[in-house]
Amino acid sequence: MNAMPHRFHAPLRVLACVLALGLAPVASAAVDWSKAKEREVVLFYPGQASWEWVMTQADHSGATKFRGGKNCRGCHDGEQADIGAEIVAGGHKLDAHPPAGKPGSLHLFVRTAHDADRLYFQFRWKPGPAKNPTKGDTAARVTVMLDDGGIKESARAGCWASCHDDAIGMASAAPGSKTTKYLGGSRVKLTRQGGGTQLKPDADIKAMLASDAFLEYWQARLNPGKPATAVGGYILAERAKATAPAVTADAEFSGGEWHVTLSRPLKSGGPGQKNFVAGKPYAVGFAVHDDYAEHRHHFVSLEYTLQLDGGTADFVATGK
Repeated sequence: MNAMPHRFHAPLRVLACVLALGLAPVASAAVDWSKAKEREVVLFYPGQASWEWVMTQADHSGATKFRGGKNCRGCHDGEQADIGAEIVAGGHKLDAHPPAGKPGSLHLFVRTAHDADRLYFQFRWKPGPAKNPTKGDTAARVTVMLDDGGIKESARAGCWASCHDDAIGMASAAPGSKTTKYLGGSRVKLTRQGGGTQLKPDADIKAMLASDAFLEYWQARLNPGKPATAVGGYILAERAKATAPAVTADAEFSGGEWHVTLSRPLKSGGPGQKNFVAGKPYAVGFAVHDDYAEHRHHFVSLEYTLQLDGGTADFVATGK
């Protein structure tokens, strides 16, 4: 794979961007990116495929295998582009009317590293053709979702652990629904239509948060010619911003590609954040909202793994 452009090593570029965001400078110049292997991840358009759809044999032919312990990548790795192309073609049960002209997949190039204080992800991708007639205020977003073993579903299905049939824009969503991503464990029960508003007692939700039974997400919101906006948060009963957000983002659109760096301290800064330590396995998933897309109209990955300083994970974050 090609190495990321040298501009990511420029400390003045990082300094200018984080100062524009009102954040403390991030010493990405301390990372030796030459040791970080870049990996291509094929993201695809999922339509209205939800956790409940995945688990229902009448809808998803692989549901029995999945219930028996098979992971999504175990069946579908290598098929991502074909799946996305089939859904965006129109008339599919997962999306009868996909956005006009939307590509079925997107190639995201990812590498990760760490220094003494922070974990970094670098991304690059070429946007698809501009087709979206409703131009919002965010041209693109790239998101990474992370788990440290607290949510077993994420290790098997990535982002689908938080994608439910009653969320905004999904098949069972009520008109005007504001339901965001959430974890099934936060609801009293799940049906084919999702978990609804029947949340477990507040004490149970707080206990889940304290025991790391949540997904953390980092996101960069992007517009050409403007500094990236960094967002950090977690998903449990809903998608929520962390009480002590510490995610930073640096981005540039150049040569027809987005180039983005997301980072966060290795140590948790409070509720809604994971600790990142060498040797521990983490589950990661990626998403890109391209061409001003909103909510479910994104490209998503299947599940991947991450470790620091060695191991057999898909991504190994190297230190100095």
